[in-house]
Amino acid sequence: MNSHNQRSKILKRQTKILATLGPSTTSIEEIENIFLAGANAFRLNFSHGTYEDHQARYDAIRELEKKHNIPICVIADMQGPKLRVGIFANGKEKLKVGQKFTLDLKKEPGDNTRVQLPHPEIIEVMEVGTNLLVDDGNIRLNVIEKKKKALVTEVIVGGKISDRKGVNVPDVIIPLKSLTEKDEKDLEYAIEMGADWLAISFVQTKKDVEYAQKRVKGRVPIISKIEKPSALVHLDDIIEASDGIMLARGDLGVEIPAENVPVVQKKVIAKARKAGKPVIVATQMLESMIEKPVPTRAETTDVATAVYDGTDAVMLSAETASGKFPVEAVTMMKKITKRVERDSSYMSEKREHSLTPDHSRSDAIAYAAYQTTVGLNSSVITTFTMSGFTTLRIARERPPVPIISITTNSKVARRLMLVYGVHSFHFDVVDSFKEMEEEALKIVKKYEYAQEGENMVITASYPTEETGETNMMHIIKI
Repeated sequence: MNSHNQRSKILKRQTKILATLGPSTTSIEEIENIFLAGANAFRLNFSHGTYEDHQARYDAIRELEKKHNIPICVIADMQGPKLRVGIFANGKEKLKVGQKFTLDLKKEPGDNTRVQLPHPEIIEVMEVGTNLLVDDGNIRLNVIEKKKKALVTEVIVGGKISDRKGVNVPDVIIPLKSLTEKDEKDLEYAIEMGADWLAISFVQTKKDVEYAQKRVKGRVPIISKIEKPSALVHLDDIIEASDGIMLARGDLGVEIPAENVPVVQKKVIAKARKAGKPVIVATQMLESMIEKPVPTRAETTDVATAVYDGTDAVMLSAETASGKFPVEAVTMMKKITKRVERDSSYMSEKREHSLTPDHSRSDAIAYAAYQTTVGLNSSVITTFTMSGFTTLRIARERPPVPIISITTNSKVARRLMLVYGVHSFHFDVVDSFKEMEEEALKIVKKYEYAQEGENMVITASYPTEETGETNMMHIIKI
């Protein structure tokens, strides 16, 4: 399929689809199939695979970018600090409700009474009465006695426990950096490879983001993953320090009551949108499609809810990384997003929740562009941008039409493909406003974003040789 047809295929779909790559999507043919099915961005999960695996997938994505002449966004997702128990002499044990079970620093294989927890810093901060969740919360332990090198717990929820199962600590801030030694190496590789965004895991406070920003040194924007209760407490500060947000509902859903997750989702999306930071809703969106070609009705409703909430992107994890039906999963997610966006109540709700602009020229222009688009029933907004800032500010208004973002920076073009409603184009420097207008008209006509006689709103910085905040809005009839 040529670039013209592919552009037409994604026309007017505002919510983006982020697909995770893995064993099911390794070859360039497999990646192309889910790209053509509707994936706008790809996630490379550094919790799994080798550098060679990630490089091969990245190279395949860039080949597709050239073939279809469409910027493609790549997110490198860091593993973060994973807490796990040690091993058992028998490989597994069964814990009964009410029994005592000890977590200690001893390296010996565990049994029915104890197992290693190789994290002295966790033992140090835990107190009597706090909880530990093992194996995604399938086992719940309550600390009844704290020793220097061990925690004695009572089993509140029992069951089978086996080697190296994950541990969640919902009640305290863990004294661990969000970037481990592995992450430090991984992020350097990911940046050198050319990743467009870097996602950091298990963010707890603003300090975690600030540390990551110092390590990155402005080379790539940072997405903070919200998956700890402490992150919700410090949410405003974390959003302020971050470039984007991912609501990772897997671990978060283990550590907070399940009935709170939908409420938290709305809150996180609303706050990220208000800040003009792209937000992704992730984890278990079409989980059953790992094994089946169709989702459950509850899953389709879950995806639709995220779209109604105003997210920039919805994410597929194992569905496309290791599932049996990756193309079907992307296709289904595309169908759901398009159907919601056709609902009259969808855009009316966005208008009811319009945002107040900040006191800057760029924000005033962005707000005016949105209001003008709605007032004149314009078909498209075109932004000429160097940094992508004005495009982000327009996107936060959630306009009902495509946002054509034209930039001389290929990295900016790729990053913006994660953002609500944005269709990026990379172009050479223009020398006058007339050239800007001609470039915008050429793109809009070629890819059928608008028809003759319809209106287009253009924003830019003028004079063109000066870079800085956007200071101009122009309306033209096509």
